Amino acid sequence: MAAKIQDEIAKIFLFSQPNYKKGIMYRTHTCGELRIENLGTEVTLSGWVQRIRDLGAMTFVDLRDRYGITQLVVDENTDKSVAENLEKLGREFVIQAIGTVRERSSKNKNIATGDVEIALKSIQILSPSAVPPFTIQDDTDGGDDLRMKYRYLDLRRTVVRKNLELRAKMAHAIRNYLNADGFIETETPVLIKSTPEGARDFVVPSRMNPGEFYALPQSPQMFKQLLMVAGFDKYYQIVKCFRDEDLRADRQPEFTQIDCEMSFVEQKDVLETFEGLTRYMFKEVLDIDVDEFPWMPYSEAMEKYGSDKPDTRFEMLINDISEIVKGKDFVVFDSAEYIGAICAKGCAEYTRKQLDGLTNWVKRPQIGAKGLVYVKCNADGSYKSSVDKFYSQEELKLWAETTGAEAGDLILVMSGDKNHMLDALGELRLEMANQLGLRDKKVFKPLWVVDFPLLEWDEESQRFFAMHHPFTSPKPEDIPMLDTAPGKVRANAYDLVINGVEIGGGSVRIFDSELQSKMFDLLGFTKKQAEEQFGFLMNAFKYGAPPHAGIAFGFDRLVSLFASLDTIRDVIAFPKNNSGRDVMNDAPAPIAKEQLDELNLILNTKEK
Repeated sequence: MAAKIQDEIAKIFLFSQPNYKKGIMYRTHTCGELRIENLGTEVTLSGWVQRIRDLGAMTFVDLRDRYGITQLVVDENTDKSVAENLEKLGREFVIQAIGTVRERSSKNKNIATGDVEIALKSIQILSPSAVPPFTIQDDTDGGDDLRMKYRYLDLRRTVVRKNLELRAKMAHAIRNYLNADGFIETETPVLIKSTPEGARDFVVPSRMNPGEFYALPQSPQMFKQLLMVAGFDKYYQIVKCFRDEDLRADRQPEFTQIDCEMSFVEQKDVLETFEGLTRYMFKEVLDIDVDEFPWMPYSEAMEKYGSDKPDTRFEMLINDISEIVKGKDFVVFDSAEYIGAICAKGCAEYTRKQLDGLTNWVKRPQIGAKGLVYVKCNADGSYKSSVDKFYSQEELKLWAETTGAEAGDLILVMSGDKNHMLDALGELRLEMANQLGLRDKKVFKPLWVVDFPLLEWDEESQRFFAMHHPFTSPKPEDIPMLDTAPGKVRANAYDLVINGVEIGGGSVRIFDSELQSKMFDLLGFTKKQAEEQFGFLMNAFKYGAPPHAGIAFGFDRLVSLFASLDTIRDVIAFPKNNSGRDVMNDAPAPIAKEQLDELNLILNTKEK
């Protein structure tokens, strides 16, 4: 029955095409399919003209589709009508070619079909093309803005298409793994209520409810918790999420999460499940075995790596040398809260120009350091430093011993506010690793960062904010400190980090109404505000909420990691630019006054 329905649909589609003729077949094979065993076979191919090479006696056409490239050839044995049609062709014309497979005299080992070519018998132009604005090939001459404007052409390039094919393969593998583990894929609403925590919401006016607005979900957080109340036990979806925030390489205004929640579990259960998923993905997609997923407390990540997403492919740890460098009349150090250092192996030969370059690098606004102190560990056992006049050779030797520096190494030191300097040293650590080639994209080092602070204090508003979200449970042993030292309470939360990229994060949730009420109090919510924002979730908890926990992976980030890319934009079919614009269809854009009136909206335009 299903096959019969598909046949009828196919007939309807074919008869709707303007060039349809009874019995037409656009292709018998794809452009990446033919091999030496197909010699002598008459085939029909359809695709786009990649390149035309007219050599006089012979003309070659590279025909491309999503599966590959096949060479077509016209020579003295070809019918003249075919040669005449060939003269009408241009780059990116869509054509149908009929011919016989024969062995190439000059084989091309760079393509899968490189042993064969098609001796043309006929050629038909299915759709002509204007001259494309850039070359449709891996090494294109199109810049980012141009390729974004004509993204549908950019997607024809093999290097870009393969990213999307990888994405599809990974989504398929994710579903296979989670379905096999008993998870239920469940969709949640896209039009929801705005909540005040987290990034800015994208909002949608309601025509039927004048003056009221939906928000697009930053994540399905409350709905997946409601599914646990509903008894779904194991939920997932590969879901689109939205955040109105400043963009960077790993951010887009709309992005995709692998969103999951589980009931009757503790932290270790969630981590074991999604370690399993991650291992499965590496093996299934990249054929790589990844065994170890160490746990690292947030405090250690910050103290040793200067980041809550540490890149552990290399050492170069941060060392607190405050105690051994103070009290030597060097005012910069004596007045600083914190002095930290890293050891760059084998860099003692850095020139003054290179060291000045590093100093200027850390002084950039993005880093915000005031300067950089260095110590060269010379081969003869002596030390050369930018602060020689304040520190003896014996004292510099102690610096080396503390940082693990040996002959030939370079010690780099910064001082100032502790939190700021840890961030700055973390960035410097990554920059040095980039310069030394230590961040191999083919090496994967995953870890779990755990025991985050539950709350963050904001000086400007003089209140606590949830580091993750208001439904994150504190560590059970830290709950008594909610009344005495809330800033010291650790969250029952966890992030999966791979190669310095936060791939996913989650937490054990609060399911006790009394504890949730205390959390809202700490975050400055009145009972009325808590009821307005989260009342439906709190009401649901009155009807028997199970212990539950969850996690969300950034799917775009995971795909870009697997593809060895530096930006998630390259794994999204139609991404936005750094200003949040879709330059292809010119969105966002003004809407008509009639639409504004229908939505009961009046624009308050401000002069730019």
